[in-house]
Amino acid sequence: MIVRSLAALALLAAPVPVFAQAPVTRAPMVKADPIAMATKLAEWQLARLDAANVSRVTTETKNPRAWEQAVFWVGMTALADAGGPPAIRQAVLDMGRRNAWLPARRPYHADDLVITQSYLWAAQHGAGAPARAPTRKAFDYILANPPRVGLPFYQPPEGYDATECLKRWCWCDALFMAPPAMLALSAQTGDARYREYAMREYWATVDFLYDPAERLFYRDSRFFERRDDKARKQFWSRGNGWVFASMPRIIPLLAKGSADRKRMEALFVEMAARLADLQKPDGYWAPSLLAAEDSPPESSGTGFFTYGMAWGVKAGLLDARRYRPVADRGWAALTRSIRPDGRLGWVQQVSDRPEKVEAADTQYYGVGAFLLAATAMDALGKR
Repeated sequence: MIVRSLAALALLAAPVPVFAQAPVTRAPMVKADPIAMATKLAEWQLARLDAANVSRVTTETKNPRAWEQAVFWVGMTALADAGGPPAIRQAVLDMGRRNAWLPARRPYHADDLVITQSYLWAAQHGAGAPARAPTRKAFDYILANPPRVGLPFYQPPEGYDATECLKRWCWCDALFMAPPAMLALSAQTGDARYREYAMREYWATVDFLYDPAERLFYRDSRFFERRDDKARKQFWSRGNGWVFASMPRIIPLLAKGSADRKRMEALFVEMAARLADLQKPDGYWAPSLLAAEDSPPESSGTGFFTYGMAWGVKAGLLDARRYRPVADRGWAALTRSIRPDGRLGWVQQVSDRPEKVEAADTQYYGVGAFLLAATAMDALGKR
């Protein structure tokens, strides 16, 4: 996700910032109840949906259908499923009704479709078919009018929104945004076309953006040749977090033994091994994954990675002896990110690359990542 502003355009041309050195401490094991902590944070965020606490407000921050808030609602559905209080479920239903169950405005853009994940959840938790209908209409349009563009990211003079490849999933974040909704819709309707489209496009993006040598994803093709001031490749933590977190949301919806499921499980395990090696001693992952020594804490990427690690151990895809400590350290780091006023801090603001992070920085999607991590850690504790 990227800021639509002159300031963001300046960032594209700016050198990669040098991060302040963060104190490194060995992460203790945390015994706090994940669901209780997640519920408290969710209640904090529900009371503050006006963006007053967001450090970098974009044109989408206050849009209840756009991706920044939508990822929070994805986390809310997970919390409701994991035993959160009835008010969590009700908040999701109320949000969908306020939104008239509509996605955001751009018919192809994955960022504008992530909110449909919460609508499809609501369709199965009290809202029924009316919650599903606009989502099905949106995806039917894509199937009937598939975009005919390539994946290389060329931004024209007209600006970011005019970038042609955004009609497809040409940036790695998109793999979290749209594919899980298409798979869920396929499962709910029995229409295989949604799954087939989603998986075909998912693998096209993987083939294009995955670096098999590093076992990490470039954010988009602009970063293929980009290096930091120490000649290191630039792999963005949250960008890779989006991809890693997409797989726990998709794998259970794929048929056991299918080619797609086998391939995705193999990708998940391969990526998990690399990410485990890149976790810092304090439990966080660096905003720039290969630049840990120049790193502040960062909780959004850490949230998504912790979610994936905990889910992978619970699902039996990751060896508990190696990966349970990784998940525990990540969860300990996340709990330390809760600030005295109740907010989740250390969330890198909207961007498309590693940037500075401050202790007070929070954002809806960071809270969504925390909720996903909390529910997975809770499930892991019950295995």
